[in-house]
Amino acid sequence: MAGNLYGGQAGLPFSSSLRVYEPLAAFPPDQQRQLVAGGRKIGSRAAVENAELQASLGRITREGGDPFPTGRTDLVRMTRVPAARHLAPGNSGKDEDDGGRILYCPSQLVIRAGLAANALMDGIHSPLADLLIPVSQRDKHQLRIDRINAGEDAKRVHTRASTWGIPFSWFSLFSEGDRKDVIEAGGRILTVRVWTPLTEALDRARFAVAHLALAAPDLDMLDDLTQLTEWLELFHTRSFVELDYGAVADKVYPDESPMDVRLGIECLAEGDMTGAAAAYRRLASRWIPIRQLARAS
Repeated sequence: MAGNLYGGQAGLPFSSSLRVYEPLAAFPPDQQRQLVAGGRKIGSRAAVENAELQASLGRITREGGDPFPTGRTDLVRMTRVPAARHLAPGNSGKDEDDGGRILYCPSQLVIRAGLAANALMDGIHSPLADLLIPVSQRDKHQLRIDRINAGEDAKRVHTRASTWGIPFSWFSLFSEGDRKDVIEAGGRILTVRVWTPLTEALDRARFAVAHLALAAPDLDMLDDLTQLTEWLELFHTRSFVELDYGAVADKVYPDESPMDVRLGIECLAEGDMTGAAAAYRRLASRWIPIRQLARAS
């Protein structure tokens, strides 16, 4: 399956994702059953990625002009993280959770498609918006969103997506020493996934917000980081955060962006404008060419 993964993405925009994986107990009982069943049905991570890609391409060519997911089924990503080894009093030495913990990230395609459509509508002129996504289809999809919002499972959107590059604010959640999974096939990197505990990501985000608020309060990145912090605070404390580079990884990896963002913020906090400018130049030289591809013919 990995050989087919991203094989259908030639010509598609680079897309990267920031995801939160939560323990099963963080979800309502009905959704817990759906997550477990969905994980068993799809299986491997590559199968999930391939199914999501195929479904999105299928919606574009669907008859009737409705590009939105229907919500009849939803995909789920799972990961197993090692449990912290701790010995209970009187324990003979056996780890209570040797198998690690399984964490879940539901795709929530209906809600995310609605958010993406709203962002698109805000960014283009009304006649073009109506041509791309007719009002009747938007209204129809809003009914699906309303049904989900009436339940308990819409309180937290687990995935944020970005096309043509990764927001610099996302890198502030990660460190050079975090776990990395490099997925390769056919002589190229299909994606790189970086993982960190949610508590670590929150500490790093709060550190960055505190320092930027004092040293560079007008920086756009401060607003982005404030929103990221508020988003992460919605999730269970034993969650994990994943940065999934997607196909852009083949263009930028090995990538030192987390270190450059951290150094840039530290330099700003210390009043070292030369060091901050150098860190930004390294980031810009890496990512501006990627973003310029969005306007390439």
